[in-house]
Amino acid sequence: MTRSVLCAVDISNGEIDVPVLEKAAKLADLENAQLDVVTVLPDFGESWVSGFFQSGFHEKALEEAQQKLAEMCVATLGKDRNEKVRHVVATGTAYQEILKTAEGAGSDLIVIGAHKPDFKDYLLGPNAARVVRHSTVSVYVVR
Repeated sequence: MTRSVLCAVDISNGEIDVPVLEKAAKLADLENAQLDVVTVLPDFGESWVSGFFQSGFHEKALEEAQQKLAEMCVATLGKDRNEKVRHVVATGTAYQEILKTAEGAGSDLIVIGAHKPDFKDYLLGPNAARVVRHSTVSVYVVR
């Protein structure tokens, strides 16, 4: 029995991840499970890159990401369904933060999208492949 479903989306992809969110919601509804939606921002603050950004940039990016994530959920799932969704904005490496969020939330299932890979993805592995490879729970990949 699935008690918690974690849906990983990239809010910078526009509407590409809408089918991922729709599928995650359907899977959660099938078993009356909690739906959590996560998006991951890169970590600007701890690397040498942080010197190129104004102070407070990361906090502003987090606020904007939270707003965009909520807007995506409302537009896709509706206002009433969105009120029951937990929204998570994480910072760091996408696949690591998705796995960490799933563990912290006690997720039984991770739903993630896999988009048409670039050549570099065959060498490095896309985030979806890394989540599948390293996850201790089931992963549903939406194409």
